[in-house]
Amino acid sequence: MKKYIKELIICFIQLFMFYIFPFFGGPTDAMGVVVVIIAATFALSLIMGAFSENNVKYLYPVGASVVFIPTVMLHYNGSALIHALWYLVISAVGIAVGSLINLAVKKIKRI
Repeated sequence: MKKYIKELIICFIQLFMFYIFPFFGGPTDAMGVVVVIIAATFALSLIMGAFSENNVKYLYPVGASVVFIPTVMLHYNGSALIHALWYLVISAVGIAVGSLINLAVKKIKRI
């Protein structure tokens, strides 16, 4: 369990962004909330890719998109279900970029 502490912290922050953060936005702030959550998802997946040495990080995009689905019923309407796909793609890009950064840093340290 201690081996996955970084991954768990990032997952809890992602859960906060999906479930708690939308309560801070008003009825006219819906698009702003979505933009902030998308940016946070990218940043968190980038951090996960850059700092996690465990292969479990590659499951993060699927987990993020699946965890988002219940929030559609809680905060949004049925038309927001497509956002789960966006979170999958954005998170996968973040993991890929973060992993590339991780590899580059490792190569530089070897030189």
